[in-house]
Amino acid sequence: MDLTIDCTKRAPEDKPKRLRREGTLPAVLYGHDGSASMALKLSNYDAEALLRKATVNKSVITVNVIDGDWSGKVILREVQKHPWKNKLHHLSFFSIASQDFIEVSMPIHFVGEAIGVVNKGGTLDTVMTEVQLKCPPDAIPQSLDVDVSGLDVGDALHIGEIELPKGSSIAVDDKLLVVSVLAPRTATVADDGEAADASADGEAAEASAE
Repeated sequence: MDLTIDCTKRAPEDKPKRLRREGTLPAVLYGHDGSASMALKLSNYDAEALLRKATVNKSVITVNVIDGDWSGKVILREVQKHPWKNKLHHLSFFSIASQDFIEVSMPIHFVGEAIGVVNKGGTLDTVMTEVQLKCPPDAIPQSLDVDVSGLDVGDALHIGEIELPKGSSIAVDDKLLVVSVLAPRTATVADDGEAADASADGEAAEASAE
């Protein structure tokens, strides 16, 4: 999906409050020129339309600074909203053109049905639903597929055991738990009941002996 947004430069005298009252949203661009930043503004209407399609730290967007002679690929780094009015307050873009690798948030898509769930009534416990990946800016995967079909009751998958797209690497601790299959609760309850019955029978036998 090709996402594009037009912006203009934001002058120092352009106060954010006044811009928002006029239907214009303040924004900033980083990474296009070393540590320098570029203050921007864009239509609030265009920003809302963009956010219906874009995902923070994942979607690649073409930003055109129509009065600043700059155009390039970015990712949306941050979306700020009013704390209780739920209105947009500010957008942050990060240029990826000069980056060898970028860090993105990747949703985890679990595929297949775990044998421990299908055959033994276990429960699939999904601990993580997204993960931070490092990947080339021109090779950002759409999602990370994790096959859980081979998991039995008591089995687990950790970050380091997941097959990653070519060129990608994990940006977090590879020992973090992603998903596991828990034993069915009914079995646990039954085992507890049997243990309690056995204990009661033992106590009764001891009482009779006395």
